[in-house]
Amino acid sequence: MAIDLNTLSPRELESLIAQARKRKTTLQKRKPAASVRRKVEALLKTEGYTVAELFGTGGTAGSSAPRTRKTAAAGKSAAGRKLGKVPPKYRNPANRDETWTGRGKHPRWLAAELANGKKIEDFLIQ
Repeated sequence: MAIDLNTLSPRELESLIAQARKRKTTLQKRKPAASVRRKVEALLKTEGYTVAELFGTGGTAGSSAPRTRKTAAAGKSAAGRKLGKVPPKYRNPANRDETWTGRGKHPRWLAAELANGKKIEDFLIQ
């Protein structure tokens, strides 16, 4: 959050300074996140659980990436979902090594063939 201090009035500056001081004291009172994480993991271990079992797969001790609402909302958005591996459904007849599962954007070879008037059904793997 970038604040242009030159545009603030003296009253707004005082308010901002007060908010910053309050936030600083709040942060100073908190224990380090690593310390809290160790305590939580120890408690879970004594109860027979893992962080991953209770909170998802992002709960390893070395993980520092914060979970966002998008990934935390189970199944609500495609951004956080892991889709399983599927076999290819389409094959390039010119190069048998080039295949496509049907997920995501068309590969370049398929897009070019479709632009030339061919139908997607022509590339289905039997």
